[in-house]
Amino acid sequence: MGRGKIKIKKIENKTTRQVTFSKRRSSVIKKTHELSVLCDAHIGLIIFSTTGKLYQYCTEPITMPQLIDRYLQTNGLQLPDPNDNRDEFFHEIEVLRRETCKLELRLRPYHGHDLASIPPQELDGLEQQLEHSVLKVRERKNELMRQQLENLSRKRRMLEEDNNNMYRW
Repeated sequence: MGRGKIKIKKIENKTTRQVTFSKRRSSVIKKTHELSVLCDAHIGLIIFSTTGKLYQYCTEPITMPQLIDRYLQTNGLQLPDPNDNRDEFFHEIEVLRRETCKLELRLRPYHGHDLASIPPQELDGLEQQLEHSVLKVRERKNELMRQQLENLSRKRRMLEEDNNNMYRW
């Protein structure tokens, strides 16, 4: 009498699942090795556990990167060469570096740096911009304080009502 078929489903118990993974992982690697020896096949096996740990097996004398390259070439795929876009990346970095410097120079007057080198007309414009910014900050601050005052008044009224209701009992 043979063994009955069991339904394959995820093992809910974490410890049991880990033990089963370890045993079956070893079996899969052993079967992979046997298949490669029996059939003289180049085989690569990549396994990631639920914890993210990498397990791999690759038949000798080929390495896993060589096997992956061979797979990609066979399927007409190719990993991008990181040096292909190198000049483009360096150019982009230089452009961003220059743009950052320009923006930092434009911000210096707002922090009070290098004001002696700025002409009076530009200082007037800067003063107006700063006054406008201060006005916006004050408006927002006053709005927040008004909201806070309304909330406190509402809470005070509720507490007074609760207090009055307590005296009525």
